[in-house]
Amino acid sequence: MQALKWTPALWLGFEPMDGMNREFMELLGRAQAASDDDLVDAWQALVQHTATHFGTEDTWMRSEAFATTEQHTLEHRVVLNLLREGLGKAQRGDLAPVRQMAAELGAWFSRHSQSLDAALALHMRRITTPVATAA
Repeated sequence: MQALKWTPALWLGFEPMDGMNREFMELLGRAQAASDDDLVDAWQALVQHTATHFGTEDTWMRSEAFATTEQHTLEHRVVLNLLREGLGKAQRGDLAPVRQMAAELGAWFSRHSQSLDAALALHMRRITTPVATAA
């Protein structure tokens, strides 16, 4: 399987999110390409990043009373729990579930990014971009 890579199609136009998304894709690509000996470490790095990444987005949404916060944070919780369950299995030597998750996670991330994240990025751009005033 070819490792997943960042593409311009995933660009959201809000650099804090784009940076986290690029890092997620990089770490997922590493996990997909990891040897059996390296998979646990690669997956652990992905889980750690994802916890911080999702936590940051969740904080933005709560602080801004974002309209789809509940749906978006629920999806984050479900995915992060699955990643953590996979890590536990991998640490016990059961690598197959993590390999399966790694194969499927890219498609999920693309959908998530282009729907829920895109809406959040648009909102964040609006509230962080100074509005020009007429003199």
